[in-house]
Amino acid sequence: MDIRALDTLRAVRTQGGVSAAAAVLHLTPSAVSQQLAALTRDAGVPLTERVGRGLRLTAAGEALADAAVDVAVALERARAACAVFLDRPEGTVRVSAFQSGAQLLFPGLLTRVRALGGIDLECSDEDVAQDEFPGLTDRVDVVVAHRPDGGAGWPGAGARLTVVPLLREPLDVAVPVDHPLAGRDSVRPGDLVDEEWIAVRQGFPVATVLDAVAAAAGVPPRITSRINDFSVVEALVAAGHGVSLLPRHTGGTHPGVRLLPLAGVRAGRRVEALLRPDVAERVVVRRVLDELVAEAAVAIAGRAG
Repeated sequence: MDIRALDTLRAVRTQGGVSAAAAVLHLTPSAVSQQLAALTRDAGVPLTERVGRGLRLTAAGEALADAAVDVAVALERARAACAVFLDRPEGTVRVSAFQSGAQLLFPGLLTRVRALGGIDLECSDEDVAQDEFPGLTDRVDVVVAHRPDGGAGWPGAGARLTVVPLLREPLDVAVPVDHPLAGRDSVRPGDLVDEEWIAVRQGFPVATVLDAVAAAAGVPPRITSRINDFSVVEALVAAGHGVSLLPRHTGGTHPGVRLLPLAGVRAGRRVEALLRPDVAERVVVRRVLDELVAEAAVAIAGRAG
């Protein structure tokens, strides 16, 4: 079986179809279909099946995609066995993060990796819905993702997805500095039932936390705007157009905004690095990942102090 075709099969599974897999693999849909056909001939059983206008893996396809992970991991471990003898691992590593995570971690990470020498770090920001983060690992080596505190973990974690914890960040209630609640040390969900909310779009992690706040208050939130750019959210809060949930370590920079800890509900997010298991075996990627973990610890310690 062709190793590249096995990788293509994995991408079809994680991306949910031929066209999406072709996009992340920089192939044409026709080339992806040809590789799947060749794999099917080698396997001797159908690996995919039509569902409406889409395509999904059969049980045999799922089993082969799982085995393809093992093959890829074994190959990378073989390469890593030799790479550890290099005086200085070299290569390009691609890292992505959601915007506030990039703001918190990228400056220090770039400084750290530059000091190592020999590693080209390519950083990008990826503002996607929570369920889309694992799929980014098909085209990005290290994906910095976030999910609600206490929520479900990442699908495929373990066998299909390597997850490395980085930090927990509390989410505070952002109010204007002249708001009646601004003088308090903290607020409870019941204090916020009459407020107008500026929320993120549905499907994004902070939206799930707001749902938990509303459940604790017993009243659905009155959402007047849905905006994902926290700098815009802060400007609206400062101007008196509503309250919001903002991350403690990167939010509250606007002089007209006060952040208040939320009592009575666990409001926070888990920030984690996601990698394909085979990518996690690369020595140069492990070096970058070690620096990312270290930078997360320093970043949080600095803000806690």
